[in-house]
Amino acid sequence: MDTISMLGLITAALPILAFIIIVAFTKKYRLTSALVSITAVAISFSLSCYMLYQQIIAPGLHSFNIPWMYIGSLELNMGVMINQLTTIMLFVVTLVSMLVQIYSMGYMHDDEGFSKFFSFLSLFTFSMLGIVISNNLMQIYIFWELVGVCSYLLIGFWYTKPEASDAAKKAFIVNRVGDFGFLLGILLLTFRAGTFDFIKVIAFVQSGAIEPGMMTIIALLLFCGAVGKSAQFPLHVWLPDAMEGPTPVSALIHAATMVAAGVFMVARLYAIFSMSQDAMHVIAYIGGFTSIFAATIALVQKDIKRILAFSTLSQLGYMILALGAGGYTAGMFHLTTHAFFKALLFLGAGSVIHAVHTNDIWQTGGLHKKMPITSITMLIATLAIAGIFPLAGFWSKDEILVTLHDSGNTLLYYTAIITAFMTAFYMFRLYIVTFLGEQGHHSEHAHESPLTMTIPLMILAVFSIFAGLVGIPGQEINISKFIFFSESAGSHAESMNMGIAVTSSIVALSGIALAFIVYFFKFIKAESLKKISGPIYTLLENKYYIDEIYMFFIKNVFFVITEALKWFDRNVVDGAVNLVAFLTRWGGNKLRRTTTGSVQTYALVIFSGMIIAIIAFAIYDPEALKLLGRP
Repeated sequence: MDTISMLGLITAALPILAFIIIVAFTKKYRLTSALVSITAVAISFSLSCYMLYQQIIAPGLHSFNIPWMYIGSLELNMGVMINQLTTIMLFVVTLVSMLVQIYSMGYMHDDEGFSKFFSFLSLFTFSMLGIVISNNLMQIYIFWELVGVCSYLLIGFWYTKPEASDAAKKAFIVNRVGDFGFLLGILLLTFRAGTFDFIKVIAFVQSGAIEPGMMTIIALLLFCGAVGKSAQFPLHVWLPDAMEGPTPVSALIHAATMVAAGVFMVARLYAIFSMSQDAMHVIAYIGGFTSIFAATIALVQKDIKRILAFSTLSQLGYMILALGAGGYTAGMFHLTTHAFFKALLFLGAGSVIHAVHTNDIWQTGGLHKKMPITSITMLIATLAIAGIFPLAGFWSKDEILVTLHDSGNTLLYYTAIITAFMTAFYMFRLYIVTFLGEQGHHSEHAHESPLTMTIPLMILAVFSIFAGLVGIPGQEINISKFIFFSESAGSHAESMNMGIAVTSSIVALSGIALAFIVYFFKFIKAESLKKISGPIYTLLENKYYIDEIYMFFIKNVFFVITEALKWFDRNVVDGAVNLVAFLTRWGGNKLRRTTTGSVQTYALVIFSGMIIAIIAFAIYDPEALKLLGRP
């Protein structure tokens, strides 16, 4: 085990150590619990920075295996794999997690479950770091499921609130659907390859040993895991409801942990997915549909966290779209920049909710003067997600658009352009109404949040401004050149396309201008647009009734099938077993009467049996009678 591999293991181990210490020793001491959790993740962040620096100056693969168990000829290992992709994700996850935990000290200061909350955050961080450093499919699946458990605990943290407990169960159940497909894909792949190890599996796949049809099936089953975790259509329904958890949880889930896991998995196994062009097309179209589908819903939502939730869905679709179109570096670049400005948006929303005690943007307004730090940092994040030059979102979005343009898929390219317009519009709708609009009833006594909440906002604002600069084409070292390695077969770094950059900027500015026209200058009344759109507005407001369709199917189809199966189980399966038991009891009762204790009776029965046997032989096999007379 070399130094980098050891540091990777320690980076992941520190948060679980913090979890154990809090649960076992410090749960009664609120401040101590918070400091233990924050200190652990801060050290992990420092180690991540060191490993990232080492990869920049000397890129390479660092790994080791510890034998776990043997099943026949199959060897199961637990190990670590550190490369360029790993170090970027370690940096993002630990940084965002550290800032979220610092922020939580202010946001959750009055909560009775303060220590428990920090223990869950540490466990959640450990689970995501476990996914990032895993070097084999079985290990990544174990941590994959642990992330699901942690999301259940954190989304339902306020479990006495029915909406929160229902949202936690919904997230857990919906993810089981995608995870089942993911597990099937892992089992099919490892059955053919004979190993779980990433490097060996990828080498086996690239050798052409799996026929194209089976390769497509395996790739799509693996992608089911990403559809669940990264909330792609049609398994997107859990993510908006996850807003019922505390806002720091929303920031962590939406920026750097759970939803990022699906995109990271596709990138980690990109060489496998790229072996099937049919699977790549499916991935691209699901991502493209999810991006524009979620963006349309975000246009009309009034809950500040739900607007951001559907924004996350849309941006995740953007990432998956890029990966499916062959943009390995573009998808990962956008995952990185998105983590910063989406965490900032959610923490900014939490700062607003903390001040006004409502999620409804129409009940706020005029907060810019009362909460200047929150307002300015939120503006930076809003500009970044809209893709305004030179903020982080501009560079990663531009690379995605160049990827789509160069892939020759006009439909997906214009889908991304339209989505960019809607993103700029609904995000500035949120900002204008919340910070620049007329002061609402709940804004009267609003004030700026404490430093524990505003300092993380300012740090994330810096990253939202400058993080994209690592993607400027033509530099000696940029993110495209950094994360390009042999596993990312078929990927390539995109060059700057000034035509696309100008077009995307015009589209984004048009969306911003329309938002100001409608919600700030009010040249067009929002109520008029609502009346004109009529049933379309109602459809979007109710999220295309997808949840209602699912509930109808569950109640009128699934439950009918399960009732039929329950009847079959009770009356046919159990009935057959009960019939055997009844016949056994009935026969026993009848035969019991033959047990008289009389030797003469027993002799008569034996003799009668012999006579019956001889007669049976005589009828069915006369030749057998001759055998009876032989010595």
